[in-house]
Amino acid sequence: MSHPLKRPDFGVIASWMKPGETVLDLGCGEGELLKLLAARGIRGWGVERDPGHVLAAIENGISVIQSDLDAGLAGFEDGAFDHVVLSLTLQTVRHTQQILAEMLRVGREVVVSFPNFAYWKNRMAVLNGHMPVSDDLPYQWYDTPNVRFFTMLDFESLCTDMDIVIRDRQVLDERGQLMLEEPNFLGSLAVYRLGRSNGGGATRLVAPAPFSDPAQVF
Repeated sequence: MSHPLKRPDFGVIASWMKPGETVLDLGCGEGELLKLLAARGIRGWGVERDPGHVLAAIENGISVIQSDLDAGLAGFEDGAFDHVVLSLTLQTVRHTQQILAEMLRVGREVVVSFPNFAYWKNRMAVLNGHMPVSDDLPYQWYDTPNVRFFTMLDFESLCTDMDIVIRDRQVLDERGQLMLEEPNFLGSLAVYRLGRSNGGGATRLVAPAPFSDPAQVF
């Protein structure tokens, strides 16, 4: 059965938050996620670059700031939010390490979702000589806002390099179903729950098991 929400990662993200907590949604679009969270008693603010999306978010009752994420989060204090979210946006920012570090600075916890380039349909498209186009990668090569493509393995290696704790990982296929077996091969959309490992309030938990099947390696 497909996920009832407009965006399958929204359900995962909402499940990791509790009523009364605060969230900053980076690249919030028209505020769909923040509207969902508000209905569950979670207080949220958004950051969005596109003026049209900013206006739509305001019309949806969302408190939003117009800003480019590549400019950083200097306007926000350390630990200002319980959660900082970057959903289906990490592949569009130019300074990946900077934005992750800034998110962990201003939030107690970070949630990131992104399309998994190692998804089997994407691999098949490349093998057939074309850049992939799918529900989670909906753009053609010539009009995409994405500036980089990466896999779950790539992202987890970056977390290791940056000493970021992976608290949880949920991987979904294009229908929004949870993939427990061979997630790097069968998963189209990855959702990660991250924390700091430097004693800044994060609890170190066991990270998801590394991929061991050679078929999962892109």
